[in-house]
Amino acid sequence: MAKKPSGKSKAPKTAKLRMLIVEARFYGDISDKLLAGATKVLEAAGASYDRITVPGALEVPAAIALAVDAAKAKRAPYDGVVALGCVIEGETYHFEVVSNESARGLMDLAVRERLPLGNGILTVDTEQQAYDRAGGPLDNKGAEAAHAALAMAALKNSLKAR
Repeated sequence: MAKKPSGKSKAPKTAKLRMLIVEARFYGDISDKLLAGATKVLEAAGASYDRITVPGALEVPAAIALAVDAAKAKRAPYDGVVALGCVIEGETYHFEVVSNESARGLMDLAVRERLPLGNGILTVDTEQQAYDRAGGPLDNKGAEAAHAALAMAALKNSLKAR
């Protein structure tokens, strides 16, 4: 005799991912385009997200660290983070400092905290290069950063399940 279906799905339920976007607003028009790309990807994936804005790329790692700590304290940790912003080369050494230190800060956080992170901070020579990478002919690096954060969150979850 065949077993009567229970009406319950056998597929495991997956929790909705909770993501954080930290967005540097120094170049607002470019940040808006990166944000649009990132949010479109996260929404398509069914993820919820919080958004924090900071003045520039150097503030992004510190804001992520503060937000991650606060979320853990509330027992509502983030599953991943998307960092967005833009650094355009100028006439001084400041470009190298901001580019290198924001990237180093993000990498340090990702490794230390085991934090799935997508780095969408553009480091470019010209404003045109930034626009090209923020939804222009070279795609949207904000969307790519969101894809990366989701992929790393999936990897982390799959490794936990083993």
